[in-house]
Amino acid sequence: MISQEQFNKEIELIIANAVREDVGDGDHSSLACIPVSAQGKAKLLVKDNGIIAGVAFAKLVFQYIDKNLKVETLVEDGAEVNYGDIVFYVEGSSQSILKAERLVLNGMQRMSAIATKTKTFVDLLEGTGTKILDTRKTTPGIRALEKWAVKIGGGENHRFALYDMVMLKDNHIDFAGGITKAITKTKAYLKENNLDLKIIVEARNLDEIKEILKADGIYRILIDNFNYADTKTAVALIGDQCLTESSGGINEDTAREYALCGVNYISSGALTHSVYNMDLSLKAV
Repeated sequence: MISQEQFNKEIELIIANAVREDVGDGDHSSLACIPVSAQGKAKLLVKDNGIIAGVAFAKLVFQYIDKNLKVETLVEDGAEVNYGDIVFYVEGSSQSILKAERLVLNGMQRMSAIATKTKTFVDLLEGTGTKILDTRKTTPGIRALEKWAVKIGGGENHRFALYDMVMLKDNHIDFAGGITKAITKTKAYLKENNLDLKIIVEARNLDEIKEILKADGIYRILIDNFNYADTKTAVALIGDQCLTESSGGINEDTAREYALCGVNYISSGALTHSVYNMDLSLKAV
């Protein structure tokens, strides 16, 4: 993953771009009927059940919109919430609260859905020693928010993007002329460009596992679309030579069985691409 400093910068860019997109040259609905001097208070109301995420994000949005807005937090990120719970109160300029409302809700509803789904996987894997990972199958432009939500839900982040880790998948391997050539070329490229990046290599069968193991310096082998029996065999072959990761259509029904095969990680794109937003609303009080 990228550094915390770079991650924070990504969040700043998301907020700035979202406000540009939503506010434009002004919130004319509020400007038309609410005096600039008007002060108000609103509550973040939960209308669903799950894991809340995005409280810290909401505070950043409010501060970006208006540094004088004050937030009273009742529920922190990662907590379980139920219908009717109040997460926080925000108080200050009524115009500012309304300007921030939609961005706060859009972000928190999406993040809470992802955190809730992630927590489901974390609970399923409890006691196995296997950790759940996200992927790059995220919504364009808000990847940092979605990966933040995975962490809040108890999961782990995979690489952030194409630049912070090398991942040699089937197409890279085929275009490069095979696994050995792909790995050899990658190591040469990293050395020539003075890059210190971890290398993950995808395997499609047990023969490819054996070929990957002939190379040194591989951080993790991606055991992709294997059945349970072959996954167990692959884990035994790999031993402690490098870390292992299962992937490929793994869901709530199959995750624990793959974990019991002994892999270190399971990655699931479903954490971020197959969720239903948590129902939240910001109501004046």
